[in-house]
Amino acid sequence: MKNKRSPYLSYSPEVADAIAKKLPLVALESTIIAHGMPYPKNVETALSVEQIVRKTGAIPATIALIDGRLKVGLTESEIDLIGREGQKVTKCSRRDLPFILQQKKTGATTVAATMIVAAMAEIRFFATGGIGGVHRGGADSMDVSADLQELAQTPVAVISAGVKSILDLERTLEYLETHGVPVIGFDTEEFPAFYTRQSGLSVDYKISDPAQLAEALHIKWAIGMKGGALIANPIPEIHSMEKAAIDQAIEAALQEAAEKNIRGKAITPFLLAKVEQLTKGSSLKSNIQLVYNNARLAGELAVAYSQL
Repeated sequence: MKNKRSPYLSYSPEVADAIAKKLPLVALESTIIAHGMPYPKNVETALSVEQIVRKTGAIPATIALIDGRLKVGLTESEIDLIGREGQKVTKCSRRDLPFILQQKKTGATTVAATMIVAAMAEIRFFATGGIGGVHRGGADSMDVSADLQELAQTPVAVISAGVKSILDLERTLEYLETHGVPVIGFDTEEFPAFYTRQSGLSVDYKISDPAQLAEALHIKWAIGMKGGALIANPIPEIHSMEKAAIDQAIEAALQEAAEKNIRGKAITPFLLAKVEQLTKGSSLKSNIQLVYNNARLAGELAVAYSQL
């Protein structure tokens, strides 16, 4: 099924059926499959995330570029293809979409690209691990993720465990504030730091009820305000890492990246892989659990929003 507004957008049968029946939908990205985890753990995690969304009563819509189409909803074989190809799959942000479509390459969508496609499909909620942000040293390098601008202009609520802690959290929050992006802590007043629940930084609003949060977002879009929202959902306490240990691993990874002059698109996958190595796999386990937690909340929010 093709979207009436774009010949490049197509839905899986499950997603098409959900749209026809006006069922709640949750967008899921594919970069986390191709570039965020090793195979086959990436595929196992992606399929588990979809099942978690279904258990809330919502329908998962994993998004990727395949054969010149923006695919909203992937089959298990398509998810396996992206997971198996891994780093060979092109990482797609906003600037890449038309070119990867024209070349009919397989592309994994970042947070920014997933938001764009989700908005095209009129999906309001998107679960991920952590968004991109201002990189450390970004005040000089101007290395700022396109995710932040997308949040400022695209009407999709992103549920994440905050910002990837390899980044500059404080400057990222300042950037979001400047562009009017609300940062809502789900049942927390403190902005989570991805692997840990603590950052020492505050959110704009604490909301503990999915129905109230869904209503606030409904009002935001109903009164014509553009842009999305960042829902900061802390990793469950039982899976949270010890802050000093993860900070030490991140500093070591950043130093090695600087020594090897790794930057641009390659920096985030390198840092995440290095942190996983330095923590002997503990960071990957935490990453998986926080994604599960975000998928669950996103499903609950989508269901609550659909009832308004």
